Amino acid sequence: MSTMMIPTMPASVLSTLRLVLGLMVMAAALPDRIAAAPVSSYKVVAEFPHSTDSYTEGFFYRDGLFYEGTGLKGNSAVLVIEPETGKILQRRNLPEAFFGEGVIDWGHDIYEWTWQSHICFVYDRFSLRPVGQFTYSGEGWGMTRSAREIITSDGTATLRFRDPKTFKEMRHIVVKDGGNPVEQLNELEYVKGEIYANIWHSDRIARISPRDGRVIGWIDLTGLMPASRRINHESVLNGIAYDAQHDRLFVTGKQWPSVFEIKIVGPAK
Repeated sequence: MSTMMIPTMPASVLSTLRLVLGLMVMAAALPDRIAAAPVSSYKVVAEFPHSTDSYTEGFFYRDGLFYEGTGLKGNSAVLVIEPETGKILQRRNLPEAFFGEGVIDWGHDIYEWTWQSHICFVYDRFSLRPVGQFTYSGEGWGMTRSAREIITSDGTATLRFRDPKTFKEMRHIVVKDGGNPVEQLNELEYVKGEIYANIWHSDRIARISPRDGRVIGWIDLTGLMPASRRINHESVLNGIAYDAQHDRLFVTGKQWPSVFEIKIVGPAK
């Protein structure tokens, strides 16, 4: 009976194999070790009046005017506002049973959805006359749009892209910073191909890639609205609007006395 001899592996080969295996293990762990996104600061360019009665849930700019969606049952509405004076030019109240959330324009219409009622109201943009509605599942928080899609948040780390004609979900992304999900995404704005998102009870805005949900950067607005000027602990940063024609960025908050035009500075040191 013969015995088959197994050749001994040279030490240099074993060393190479150990190196390769080590690199494979490191590569497998890499997604969890992605560096967090850089943080920018801000500079205030201008300050505009804002009603402290407005519990801001949606905010956008179009044709020289602010459009705002307000929340709280019995106080929810769509407002059309003159920026320089804060004067409300038009108002459409929601029935008292509804808690209004994000708003956005689409063509000749304005969409305003609701927190837990699963109804999105559609209004004529010029008269604010109701012209239709959609239904959906889950909670309604923030809303914005690209040239092709409605983009919504629901308080989780997920953003959903919807067909403007049906409001049905077409795809979604999970927002992550450094591999970690970013929860409680709130009011949204589409700015230069990125999604800007308020984070509930945070003074930061996330800049998000609409392709994969990666946080590209943060805007830290700490100190913009001191606690002494806020009505209560729920008077949080929530409202982003962008004037694409003049490259102006506006931010406000729930029952804040001001809307601020800001410039991004940074990233912060």
